[in-house]
Amino acid sequence: MTKNYTTEDILAILEKASQAIMDVYHSFDPENDIEIKGDNSPLTRADKKSHECIVSVLEKLTPEIVILSEENTEDIEGRLEKNLLWCIDPLDGTKEFIKKKTDFCINIALLQNGIPIEGYVAVPAKEEIYWAVKGKGAFKQLKNGDKIAIKTRSFEKSSSGLKIAASASHLNEDTSNFINAFDSPELCSMGSALKFLKIAEGEIDIYPRIAPTMEWDTAAPQMILEEAGGKVLHYETLKPLAYNKEDLLNPYFVAFGNGELNW
Repeated sequence: MTKNYTTEDILAILEKASQAIMDVYHSFDPENDIEIKGDNSPLTRADKKSHECIVSVLEKLTPEIVILSEENTEDIEGRLEKNLLWCIDPLDGTKEFIKKKTDFCINIALLQNGIPIEGYVAVPAKEEIYWAVKGKGAFKQLKNGDKIAIKTRSFEKSSSGLKIAASASHLNEDTSNFINAFDSPELCSMGSALKFLKIAEGEIDIYPRIAPTMEWDTAAPQMILEEAGGKVLHYETLKPLAYNKEDLLNPYFVAFGNGELNW
């Protein structure tokens, strides 16, 4: 693939979209800034502004690459046959955003034949960005602009006190049973793609997701976690997640750092 953009170009998109989201965050009016979509999920002015920021630039940078966004899910002609596809979530963690929490993200992934080959995730409230390109490692840009490499930490399945991430909004019985199979696990509750990122930088060990997610929720953070030394495996087949499927709903999965994990 010949690239006509750089990593810095994508980081600049994320910085612009992050600012758009935070502008809404600081002036948020629940009565006027929320719509309810057809699937009964919320859509805010921040989702829309972020989507516009990202898509407008990507269309100029890579006019030959189709863009699949959570806010643009209508049928894309020949989508399943596309070799390359941008998969984006302009605001991952809308419910957390509405509650004025800080654990929401922006996800941008580039897929090649259904496999993530680039992943970029911004955390607007913390002014941080994570990214990875296949085969080149995973990185984090700090609030002060410094860029550092990140790696998962090693763990043993039998260890006591493993840190296990859970969705703040989707902690169900199956997930609780998975977590309780470990020895005195420490539960870390948070929303959005942050769960992948905290594994990628060695702060958390495991994230089971035995509940629904969509492709745009996981493609970018999966790329970052894999390049940091971790894995994201199908809950039933134990194979890596694949993307650009006809049905954009993900299977259940488990994400984890540098360790052997069978369930």
